Amino acid sequence: MESRKPRADATRNRRQLLEVATRMFASAEAEPSMRAIANEAGVGIATLYRHFPTRESLVDAVYQDQVSRLTGGARELLAELEPPAALRRWMDLFGEWIATKNGMLDTLLAMVESGEIAHAHTRTELLGAIDDILEAGRTTGELRADLPAEDIAAALIGIFTVAGSPANEAMAARLLNLLMDGLRPTTPGHDA
Repeated sequence: MESRKPRADATRNRRQLLEVATRMFASAEAEPSMRAIANEAGVGIATLYRHFPTRESLVDAVYQDQVSRLTGGARELLAELEPPAALRRWMDLFGEWIATKNGMLDTLLAMVESGEIAHAHTRTELLGAIDDILEAGRTTGELRADLPAEDIAAALIGIFTVAGSPANEAMAARLLNLLMDGLRPTTPGHDA
């Protein structure tokens, strides 16, 4: 039997649910209810459950969508921007990804613990995205060659742990700019 393509309205509903869930997870102090997500997306609860039968399936879809955006975003940014500008913009995307986890943290942690989400695979993908940008910057001489992606990821996690809330947006931007300053090669005759 031939598999059918999803109807246009089904595809649109799924995309809308993912966008709304992502936004609500990012802005929530606690995990929003499935009903609240459906209401905000303008669909019935049955439509939400048809696309995402469990909270875990919705969290997984949002999580995978965000990881895909981050990894694909690195390539897209490099196609448009010089490596330092691409890396700085990618850092903002990383911060948005971290923020999305706020409203789904309990479910996400349970899924990582149970093995439903392969944390190691995600880590490898994200480090690969950072490496792609770093390598481009090393090739052009615009980014230091002595820093591994792991160090940058650790610095980003630290920054967004300290300044990840919307109230600290200006602080996060300053810290990210400071990190970028440290990623540029020093010029001869200047102190490091």
